[in-house]
Amino acid sequence: MPAALLDYCRTHQDWLIHLIETLVTIESPTDDKAAVDRCGDELDRQLRAIGMRTTRVPAVGAGDHLLAEIGDAGPRVLLLGHFDTVWPVGQLARMPLERRDGRLHGPGVFDMKTGIGLGMLAVRALGATGTLRGRVAMLWTTDEETGSGTSRALVEREAKASDAVLVLEPALPGGAVKTRRKGCGQFEVVTHGIAAHAGIDPGKGVSAIAELARQILAIEALADLPNGVSVNVGVIAGGSRPNVVAEEARALVDVRAPTMAQAEAVVAAMRALVPRTPGARVDVTGGFERPPLERTAGVARLYDEARSVAAALGVTLDEGGTGGGSDGNFCAALGVPTLDGLGAVGDGAHALHEHVELASLPLRAALLAGLIGRVTEERPGGR
Repeated sequence: MPAALLDYCRTHQDWLIHLIETLVTIESPTDDKAAVDRCGDELDRQLRAIGMRTTRVPAVGAGDHLLAEIGDAGPRVLLLGHFDTVWPVGQLARMPLERRDGRLHGPGVFDMKTGIGLGMLAVRALGATGTLRGRVAMLWTTDEETGSGTSRALVEREAKASDAVLVLEPALPGGAVKTRRKGCGQFEVVTHGIAAHAGIDPGKGVSAIAELARQILAIEALADLPNGVSVNVGVIAGGSRPNVVAEEARALVDVRAPTMAQAEAVVAAMRALVPRTPGARVDVTGGFERPPLERTAGVARLYDEARSVAAALGVTLDEGGTGGGSDGNFCAALGVPTLDGLGAVGDGAHALHEHVELASLPLRAALLAGLIGRVTEERPGGR
């Protein structure tokens, strides 16, 4: 089967590239609902053209999400990704869509419109080779780049209804899949002091800025880089005028942790912060927006199946982890077997040199198709 799938994907590589180029030329920044919905209109049409049933899921404050399905019974595999990008409308003028030196360049091509195309070609290949079993669902969301505020519940609902989730976010360098992702958290720390004239009555004031500085030292001490926990105070603000003892100051803190236990320890430590200056007060809000994607037994089993398919295709498939999160984090935290990084091979996510390697496309689509076949064949009893 893998050889037949690869032959089909090679034969239809031009179709795939044309599809990717079509999606990239319809720019879809997360914060522009009208633009994202224009891309969604075209994606909906393309999904129906390959025989999938589509459902548009309205969203307020974001583009409408798209759910597509094929098959009526049996084990269910969810292909997951997003079609919003970080690039504003007009970015194509600065980053033109072009094929150059074996690469396809353009805004959103790597993160992650090529992954969507790979999923669609994989479904076509399974159908053409008579190996499409069970049910395949695709969920393409529109606000992943800004935290999945309107789509998280939808992602979790569809994940719970599936036997496995295959995330078509970009691969690691060299094509490795992602079996670990750190959880992502953000906190806001607000310190409150007492305003006073800095020249006449400085002793009557309590500086919120000084208190925040002391808190920052305590917060940064929570980092444990050897064990993967990072803490970054990335934004600070406070005070009103140079001659006024600051009454308020605030900081935004980014936190990453590879395991739920580590994430919970950081949350507890942040919420336990206490004032270090007499008369000051500290408020802490926030938490982990995305739980970690840990290498559970279910994740490892999916990776083993993917590696077996890759071996049948004549290649070695490596695994790795990353500090960034994806919607796959939500699925794995529910206990649903999840494998991430099955999308494009390339580089430059959120960067001007964003591109995908054209020669890798047929193999990536065939790998995905073969893995879908394995999961739907080997999981008749569920997870």
